[in-house]
Amino acid sequence: MRAITHTAEETIALGEQLGRALRPGDVLVLTGDLGAGKTQLAKGIARSLGVDGAVTSPTFTIQMVYHGRDLDLNHFDLYRLEHADQLEDTGLFDALGADGVCVIEWGEQFSDEIGDERLDVILTRLDGVADPGEEPPRAIELIPHGVRAEEIVSRLAWEPAR
Repeated sequence: MRAITHTAEETIALGEQLGRALRPGDVLVLTGDLGAGKTQLAKGIARSLGVDGAVTSPTFTIQMVYHGRDLDLNHFDLYRLEHADQLEDTGLFDALGADGVCVIEWGEQFSDEIGDERLDVILTRLDGVADPGEEPPRAIELIPHGVRAEEIVSRLAWEPAR
């Protein structure tokens, strides 16, 4: 599945729709350059789970846990990690086996450690189609790995909010 979002609000809305399809144990790996919209997507997921308050990228804390209505959101940012042996102290392995949802920014270099059951979400800024000074749209591609990830994608029917 591939979607185009034209605003931060549309990216958040896609995250909300994605979040409504999630259940305990689901893992999403968000990949994209700085400013691609990973945290905006995570905000939408959090909103759909009933998380109150601000959701920010845990760049310096590595993990933030947000308590939702029915599910916790374990939000990771692995940007600063260079080696798989650094994952041991992040709390990632505990969260992967827990009852919440894991959203992992910059996790693509650790896909072997994260496991085969995951949904990769690749966000790309489409800078070439934006006018100078205008915020570019984003292309968001969902790549399922495993039966559960395919089920999540099959439940989505993305229609941008306009």
